[in-house]
Amino acid sequence: MPTLTGIDREQITFTDLESQIAKDNEIRFIDAFVDKLDIKKLGIQSLTQSEKKKAGRASFEDALFLKLYLYAYLNGLRSSRKLEKEAIRNIELQWLLKGLCPNYHSIADFRKINAAALQSLFKLFVLFLKEAGLIGSNTIAVDGTKIRGNNSKKKQLQFKKD
Repeated sequence: MPTLTGIDREQITFTDLESQIAKDNEIRFIDAFVDKLDIKKLGIQSLTQSEKKKAGRASFEDALFLKLYLYAYLNGLRSSRKLEKEAIRNIELQWLLKGLCPNYHSIADFRKINAAALQSLFKLFVLFLKEAGLIGSNTIAVDGTKIRGNNSKKKQLQFKKD
Protein backbone atom coordinates (compact mmCIF):
# COMPACT_ATOMS: atom_id res chain seq x y z
CA MET A 1 0.00 0.00 0.00
CA PRO A 2 1.49 3.40 -0.92
CA THR A 3 2.17 6.01 1.77
CA LEU A 4 2.21 9.80 1.72
CA THR A 5 5.72 11.17 2.02
CA GLY A 6 5.28 14.96 2.05
CA ILE A 7 7.71 17.45 0.56
CA ASP A 8 11.45 17.49 0.88
CA ARG A 9 12.46 19.75 3.79
CA GLU A 10 15.41 21.13 1.87
CA GLN A 11 13.30 22.07 -1.15
CA ILE A 12 12.78 25.81 -1.57
CA THR A 13 9.13 26.80 -1.80
CA PHE A 14 7.62 30.20 -2.53
CA THR A 15 4.46 31.13 -0.66
CA ASP A 16 2.94 34.31 0.65
CA LEU A 17 1.32 34.89 4.01
CA GLU A 18 -1.80 36.40 2.46
CA SER A 19 -2.89 33.15 0.82
CA GLN A 20 -2.41 31.21 4.06
CA ILE A 21 -4.94 33.26 6.04
CA ALA A 22 -8.65 32.73 5.32
CA LYS A 23 -10.72 35.73 4.27
CA ASP A 24 -13.03 35.36 7.30
CA ASN A 25 -10.27 34.83 9.88
CA GLU A 26 -10.60 36.89 13.08
CA ILE A 27 -7.04 38.11 12.65
CA ARG A 28 -8.13 40.28 9.72
CA PHE A 29 -10.72 41.95 11.93
CA ILE A 30 -8.09 42.77 14.56
CA ASP A 31 -5.86 44.28 11.87
CA ALA A 32 -8.65 46.46 10.46
CA PHE A 33 -9.83 47.52 13.93
CA VAL A 34 -6.41 48.73 15.08
CA ASP A 35 -5.71 50.44 11.75
CA LYS A 36 -8.90 52.52 12.21
CA LEU A 37 -8.06 53.57 15.80
CA ASP A 38 -6.72 56.96 16.75
CA ILE A 39 -3.85 55.73 18.92
CA LYS A 40 -3.10 59.18 20.35
CA LYS A 41 -6.64 59.44 21.81
CA LEU A 42 -6.16 56.15 23.66
CA GLY A 43 -3.21 57.60 25.52
CA ILE A 44 -0.68 55.07 24.25
CA GLN A 45 2.89 55.92 25.14
CA SER A 46 5.49 54.68 22.72
CA LEU A 47 8.48 52.74 23.98
CA THR A 48 10.74 55.40 22.50
CA GLN A 49 9.12 58.04 24.73
CA SER A 50 10.29 56.34 27.89
CA GLU A 51 13.49 57.58 29.48
CA LYS A 52 15.34 54.27 29.20
CA LYS A 53 14.96 53.87 25.44
CA LYS A 54 16.65 57.00 24.07
CA ALA A 55 19.27 55.17 22.01
CA GLY A 56 19.69 51.82 20.35
CA ARG A 57 17.74 49.91 17.77
CA ALA A 58 14.63 51.37 16.13
CA SER A 59 11.43 50.51 17.97
CA PHE A 60 8.31 48.76 16.75
CA GLU A 61 5.15 50.67 15.89
CA ASP A 62 2.62 51.04 18.68
CA ALA A 63 -0.09 49.58 16.45
CA LEU A 64 1.92 46.36 16.21
CA PHE A 65 1.80 45.91 20.00
CA LEU A 66 -1.91 46.75 20.09
CA LYS A 67 -2.61 44.09 17.48
CA LEU A 68 -0.51 41.61 19.42
CA TYR A 69 -2.36 42.31 22.67
CA LEU A 70 -5.80 42.06 21.06
CA TYR A 71 -4.77 38.69 19.60
CA ALA A 72 -3.57 37.62 23.04
CA TYR A 73 -6.82 38.85 24.63
CA LEU A 74 -8.93 36.79 22.23
CA ASN A 75 -6.78 33.67 22.59
CA GLY A 76 -6.14 33.71 26.34
CA LEU A 77 -2.39 34.33 26.15
CA ARG A 78 -1.09 36.33 29.11
CA SER A 79 2.63 35.71 29.20
CA SER A 80 4.92 37.94 27.16
CA ARG A 81 7.27 34.99 26.65
CA LYS A 82 4.43 32.91 25.20
CA LEU A 83 3.50 35.82 22.94
CA GLU A 84 7.08 35.96 21.68
CA LYS A 85 7.00 32.23 20.90
CA GLU A 86 3.65 32.55 19.14
CA ALA A 87 4.95 35.45 17.03
CA ILE A 88 7.72 33.18 15.76
CA ARG A 89 5.73 30.01 15.05
CA ASN A 90 2.11 31.07 14.50
CA ILE A 91 1.30 31.88 10.87
CA GLU A 92 -1.62 34.13 11.89
CA LEU A 93 0.64 36.27 14.05
CA GLN A 94 3.28 36.36 11.34
CA TRP A 95 0.64 37.79 9.02
CA LEU A 96 -0.67 40.23 11.64
CA LEU A 97 2.78 41.49 12.67
CA LYS A 98 4.05 41.58 9.06
CA GLY A 99 6.83 39.12 9.83
CA LEU A 100 8.23 41.08 12.78
CA CYS A 101 8.93 39.28 16.05
CA PRO A 102 9.25 41.55 19.08
CA ASN A 103 11.10 40.05 22.02
CA TYR A 104 9.38 39.32 25.32
CA HIS A 105 11.04 42.27 27.06
CA SER A 106 9.63 44.81 24.58
CA ILE A 107 6.20 43.19 24.86
CA ALA A 108 6.29 43.35 28.66
CA ASP A 109 7.61 46.94 28.69
CA PHE A 110 4.81 48.09 26.39
CA ARG A 111 2.24 46.46 28.67
CA LYS A 112 3.80 48.02 31.76
CA ILE A 113 3.91 51.53 30.28
CA ASN A 114 0.38 51.36 28.81
CA ALA A 115 -1.59 49.34 31.34
CA ALA A 116 -4.50 51.80 31.63
CA ALA A 117 -4.59 52.49 27.88
CA LEU A 118 -4.72 48.75 27.11
CA GLN A 119 -7.60 48.35 29.55
CA SER A 120 -9.56 51.08 27.76
CA LEU A 121 -8.65 49.48 24.40
CA PHE A 122 -10.14 46.16 25.49
CA LYS A 123 -13.33 47.89 26.69
CA LEU A 124 -13.59 49.74 23.38
CA PHE A 125 -13.03 46.49 21.49
CA VAL A 126 -15.78 44.67 23.39
CA LEU A 127 -18.19 47.58 22.90
CA PHE A 128 -17.43 47.58 19.19
CA LEU A 129 -18.04 43.83 18.98
CA LYS A 130 -21.38 44.25 20.77
CA GLU A 131 -22.46 47.05 18.43
CA ALA A 132 -21.46 44.99 15.41
CA GLY A 133 -23.55 42.09 16.72
CA LEU A 134 -20.58 39.75 16.83
CA ILE A 135 -21.04 38.89 20.51
CA GLY A 136 -24.19 38.59 22.57
CA SER A 137 -24.80 40.31 25.84
CA ASN A 138 -26.45 37.47 27.71
CA THR A 139 -26.01 37.36 31.45
CA ILE A 140 -23.93 34.49 32.72
CA ALA A 141 -23.62 33.89 36.43
CA VAL A 142 -20.74 32.00 37.93
CA ASP A 143 -20.69 30.90 41.53
CA GLY A 144 -17.38 31.99 43.00
CA THR A 145 -17.68 30.09 46.25
CA LYS A 146 -14.39 28.79 47.54
CA ILE A 147 -14.47 26.07 50.14
CA ARG A 148 -11.35 25.09 51.96
CA GLY A 149 -10.99 21.42 52.68
CA ASN A 150 -10.05 20.57 56.24
CA ASN A 151 -10.09 16.86 56.85
CA SER A 152 -7.58 15.76 59.42
CA LYS A 153 -7.80 12.66 61.59
CA LYS A 154 -9.01 14.76 64.52
CA LYS A 155 -11.83 16.32 62.55
CA GLN A 156 -13.09 13.20 60.81
CA LEU A 157 -16.41 11.87 61.96
CA GLN A 158 -16.07 8.32 63.08
CA PHE A 159 -19.03 6.13 62.44
CA LYS A 160 -19.31 3.00 64.47
CA LYS A 161 -20.37 -0.12 62.68
CA ASP A 162 -23.09 -1.96 64.54
